[in-house]
Amino acid sequence: MESPGRQPGLTLTSYGGHSFRFDPGALCLELVTTGGPGAFARWEVLHEPADLVAWANRSRLPDGLGLAVTQDELAEARGLRNALLLLAADRAHGRPLQPGHLDIVNAAAAEPPLVARLTPDGTRAWAPGATGTQLLSTVARDAIDLFTGPYADRIRECGGHNCALLFVDTSRPGRRRWCSMEHCGNRAKARAFRSRQAADEQAT
Repeated sequence: MESPGRQPGLTLTSYGGHSFRFDPGALCLELVTTGGPGAFARWEVLHEPADLVAWANRSRLPDGLGLAVTQDELAEARGLRNALLLLAADRAHGRPLQPGHLDIVNAAAAEPPLVARLTPDGTRAWAPGATGTQLLSTVARDAIDLFTGPYADRIRECGGHNCALLFVDTSRPGRRRWCSMEHCGNRAKARAFRSRQAADEQAT
């Protein structure tokens, strides 16, 4: 469920300080951009409950969530995020999915999700009192839909040098290679151009 009129995707900042637009193609993979275990900890942005609220407001979820998050829910969000990252990476590389990671996703999905309601003017809005637990349930259910749906075999890891961003390849031919053409795609083209130039100079 995406916000009407909102361009899906997030604005990310590279390690070198360059901003670029990245659309991973799924809500659950948007959460994965907030950090992760091990080497991914350097990208951690979920330090306080307000950080998870800010992420939800930037995500592909419709506006007007009015979310309230506790410290415990923030910790659960990081745990779910870490499990999703590892599951998606395993899927992208054809590795078996780990039961412990699946248990985390399934436990989150078993909770009540965010609730939408119909307003008197015929528009869609969120029911008041949205919690972090409901948000995580919605994210986990999105992951289950992704991993069991038609794009389950289209989960990819960016082919860029030193980039591990994960996305769903929804392109018609199924040949998307980069997290973003303006980021890793352009860098790859620039490296290929320099390589051809060096080869031509050596040949002459």
